[in-house]
Amino acid sequence: MIKDVSTALVAWGNAWLTGNVGLDEAVDAVEKTAGPQILGGEPAEVTLRRGLGDLRIGGLTAFRLALPEPGDPLGLTGPPDFNRAAIDAEAAVVAVLGDRAIGLVPAEDRRGSSYVGVRWTTLDASANLPDVPSLAEADHRLTLAMRDATEALLTVDDFAGVPPEISDALVDLRDPGRGDHLLAPGYPQRAHRVAALAGRLSLVVDLARRMDERGLSADQMHRRGDALRLLDRAVRRALVAACNSAFDPVP
Repeated sequence: MIKDVSTALVAWGNAWLTGNVGLDEAVDAVEKTAGPQILGGEPAEVTLRRGLGDLRIGGLTAFRLALPEPGDPLGLTGPPDFNRAAIDAEAAVVAVLGDRAIGLVPAEDRRGSSYVGVRWTTLDASANLPDVPSLAEADHRLTLAMRDATEALLTVDDFAGVPPEISDALVDLRDPGRGDHLLAPGYPQRAHRVAALAGRLSLVVDLARRMDERGLSADQMHRRGDALRLLDRAVRRALVAACNSAFDPVP
């Protein structure tokens, strides 16, 4: 949920900033992902709609996605407090306001027995450009990782057959007609395609990591683990590149 809502905030936030959707439409789309959302903490917390409006008044020009993991600070440029919080959450959003930035770190927000939403903690962040791949580079790496991971999974599990959940997910990868819409209006067509493929591959990674390892040799477990790590790395880079491409020059 945390990664999905971060992706949604960047995608729909940038669509709003580029004039492709209104603020209400953007907030509705983000909250459809993970429920009602607030920015900040008590007593200064505000609704997501109010918070985005305040950021725009303060000079907001873009949103950037970060999907870091320990040892891989993807999308982060500091300072340390923000980096640590983002790595712990495995997702964050950087709101760029000219030569400064604000980091938004999501967490599940539960109140009472039925309320479930998201709280975005705000921290100082660096406005420096992160070291992330271009959309073209991420697209190429994702294609290679998908091929290698698919071969590894099929080879490793050939002795017992691939579980139906993974078989279905692998079949979906070859269906260009699926209506995957991780991004918002206004993004390049290539970004939509890359984000959709990355979303499907993320499901493959999640399913494969939950597979029963009984019956696998040490070598098979090692090969599958390596393939999934490489695929997950490529997926995260593809999502970041796609979400951050809203302001790329049109080729």
